[in-house]
Amino acid sequence: MDSEISYNKALDYIYSFVDYSLKHSSELAKADFHLDRMFALMDALGNPQKKYPIIHVAGTKGKGSTSALCASALQAAGYKTGLYTSPHLLDFAERIRINGEPISHELFVDLIEEIKPIVAKIEKLTTFEITTALGFLAFAMQGVDAAVIEVGLGGRLDATNVVTPRVSVITSLSYDHMAVLGNTLDKIAGEKAGIIKPNVPVVSSPQKDEALEVLQRVAAERNAPFTLIGKDVEFEPLNHSLDGQSVSIRALSDSTSHSLTIYQLPLLGFHQLQNAATAYAALKTSGMNVSDEAIQKGFAQVKWPARFEVVGREPPVIFDSAHNDDSFAKLRETLETYFLARPVYLIFGASEDKNIPGMFREMKPKIKTMIITRSSHPRALEVERVQELANQAGIPYEVAIPVSAALARALELSEKDGSIVLSAGSMFVTAEVMAAWNKING
Repeated sequence: MDSEISYNKALDYIYSFVDYSLKHSSELAKADFHLDRMFALMDALGNPQKKYPIIHVAGTKGKGSTSALCASALQAAGYKTGLYTSPHLLDFAERIRINGEPISHELFVDLIEEIKPIVAKIEKLTTFEITTALGFLAFAMQGVDAAVIEVGLGGRLDATNVVTPRVSVITSLSYDHMAVLGNTLDKIAGEKAGIIKPNVPVVSSPQKDEALEVLQRVAAERNAPFTLIGKDVEFEPLNHSLDGQSVSIRALSDSTSHSLTIYQLPLLGFHQLQNAATAYAALKTSGMNVSDEAIQKGFAQVKWPARFEVVGREPPVIFDSAHNDDSFAKLRETLETYFLARPVYLIFGASEDKNIPGMFREMKPKIKTMIITRSSHPRALEVERVQELANQAGIPYEVAIPVSAALARALELSEKDGSIVLSAGSMFVTAEVMAAWNKING
């Protein structure tokens, strides 16, 4: 019990700094983002991020799944592997994982105690900067052989961008966080391209032309060899079921075409095949020793919850973390692939800076009734505003607060007609739906 009190005190300490993830987008837009504080903090800690090879992953969508795939394959190849991601779903320590497991609450407390005196000397540090430093420090102290680091927001000025990785990865780019990153795809791509380092290879998922142009230009300026999925590395869907899917991946420069190239994935949806091809290329470009067999094993064992995660079969219950119009389009396509014309009870809440009309436009054909709810997150949009937008979109809805009540109502409705229960629109809502589901199902 004492250790949990210490852990909660450590979390209070972390959250006592400026946490931009809890701020409204208007405040985010004028935030003081630069890397000077982060470099100073890392110097004072002895630059732990330089003690192991790193794969650095940015992008709008798919960066978490791609990071998880890379880390799982590295672990299967025998590397003690660190994985740093954000945000967490159920527990803050999930952000810092070693060999797939969140660090212990005890280690988290020890790390906080270690960095407190150093943090006290550097002004204006943020929650995310300190958390990122904790991740780098944890990996060094625990002796990882390699780490996969997911960018928090953007790239150029993100706290993780103090690393010099073995390979920089940029997953699918679309519109999100526009108040900070810019409102055109080439501006967003410019921010993401900020992780490209001189002479360090870059791997990119397929991109829209205006984004690709920026990434290729920056890579050329920095003499960074550029690998594009779909051009330099091909992937092809094979079989799929609710238990998983398979994909063949082939590097076109690969003369060893006789080697095994079929990979099984527990993650569902065509976009996950693209993420797998991106992860494959990143691993092969990293200079680390990762065989096709290790990648096969790692991909087959990957765990990445709340990404079209089917937790109940009849009626289907699905947790997803889609929260922009592009990811809602992919979510709709995945629903159609696995469930044809089956309608959906959508448990929906969103953060205030999201393109909700765009999400509604993509999902409207599938929605039988939307259950509007609101997470306890400070950036959650008021229910009344979501109701207005649902009315404008012509989507039938009910309101149920808290989130646990929204899940209960959706399950009650689906019991009668077998429609799908789906949570999407906000990671924070889906996290609370997961917690409520776990409570019901022990």
